[in-house]
Amino acid sequence: MSPSRLVSFIGGGNMARSLIAGLIHSGTAPAAIEVIEPQATLRESLHQQYGITVADSIASARLDAGSWLLAVKPQVMASVCSELAARLAPGKLVISIAAGITTARLQQWLGAHALVVRAMPNTPALLGAGMTGLYADPSVPAAQRALAQRILQAAGQVRWIEHETLMDAVTAVSGSGPAYVFALAEAMEAAAVAQGLDADSAHQLVVQTIIGAGRMLAETGQSPGQLRQAVTSPNGTTQAALEVLAEGGLGGLIARAVEAASERGRQLAGAG
Repeated sequence: MSPSRLVSFIGGGNMARSLIAGLIHSGTAPAAIEVIEPQATLRESLHQQYGITVADSIASARLDAGSWLLAVKPQVMASVCSELAARLAPGKLVISIAAGITTARLQQWLGAHALVVRAMPNTPALLGAGMTGLYADPSVPAAQRALAQRILQAAGQVRWIEHETLMDAVTAVSGSGPAYVFALAEAMEAAAVAQGLDADSAHQLVVQTIIGAGRMLAETGQSPGQLRQAVTSPNGTTQAALEVLAEGGLGGLIARAVEAASERGRQLAGAG
């Protein structure tokens, strides 16, 4: 590509670090990446570990990349975009990973000429095992969509979402989803200890069970329902456990949890 850099990150936190690591691991030269991060310790750590260009502010950054990725907290996004707008040339791609902030709001802050893609990654991106939902307005050309996909694929899998309103559901399912799995693991470990297992044994049993079940979901081609049925012998131990979960309303609880997260995303969008 013609610019000397692939992407300028604004914000150098954990998610930015995971994407930088993934890009470099997949062959992107460190010189193609710039990070703007005001915290000196974090900024220098990124430079030392990856050899990338760093700056302490938007004003002092080169910002000569083909795309900018906004990895800052939603509450400071408006001020960051306002500062960035003065340096945003037409045709530049801007990727936002902030929950709840719509493309319309971002374009309002950045200017109508901004080519905006929204992305919702999740924390397994830190291990290259992330899941990211992507949305782009129809005005964003295919080349910029492909660039956004390349950057986010550095941290795992991606899925394009057709309607922006569904990004709240993406946030609720995959963005927040790891926390649901961690909560389940916490409960399973506590139950194992209550049954007499020591904490280390409980942790290993639970963790590997979740990893193995995840691999089965990913690799067998079977649906969750099919896999559940396959492991559930009639009148066996698994059936006894599943009946308790059903009586407790597990399905309804999950539905309510996802709806609550979706609603919070809509509230954030309205307040942004």
